[in-house]
Amino acid sequence: MKVYDRSYFERWYHAPGAVVRPDATRRKVRLALAAAEYVLRRPVRSVLDVGCGEAPWRASLMRARPGLRYVGVDSSEYVVQRYGRRRSIRSGTIGKLDALGLRRRFDLVVCADVLEYVSTPEVRAGLAHMRALTGGLAYIEAFVSADDMIGDRQDWHHRSARAYRELFAEAGLVACGLHCYVPRERLDTVSILERCE
Repeated sequence: MKVYDRSYFERWYHAPGAVVRPDATRRKVRLALAAAEYVLRRPVRSVLDVGCGEAPWRASLMRARPGLRYVGVDSSEYVVQRYGRRRSIRSGTIGKLDALGLRRRFDLVVCADVLEYVSTPEVRAGLAHMRALTGGLAYIEAFVSADDMIGDRQDWHHRSARAYRELFAEAGLVACGLHCYVPRERLDTVSILERCE
């Protein structure tokens, strides 16, 4: 069984030639912030980062929007023990976000590089919970079996584009390009041609 311990993060995030690169993360942060602020028509004030790992998004988010309320959620005991208090990371899983007592919606909900590693029932539950917690925009990466993705393939759940589209639609999340989604009830924030329906 895969363990998200220190050696896992060292291998994939910190070792020379690591697949997860800080420059790529910074670009994703800029994209997600710009898209969320376009939808909200104001600066992002709060972010929920689901499956945040060591919270590589947090530093870039805080630099771009000082004072931003950041909440990270991760299932790794290592991450929560080592970084939880300093980086505002709670212990939890994508499928049980409803058990965390998060009462307010977030301007931006992030779930990067997570869905491929969890079961379909957990993805289904997680997407529904993320929709309920999204006050503006959700940035949710999902990669399909046909994608030429380099990285961790252990415990990978092979899904087709059609399967993901059905899961997002079932959760009431409408794609607006580049891994960005708006909750169906907020469709008035994007024009018809901005949607990928």
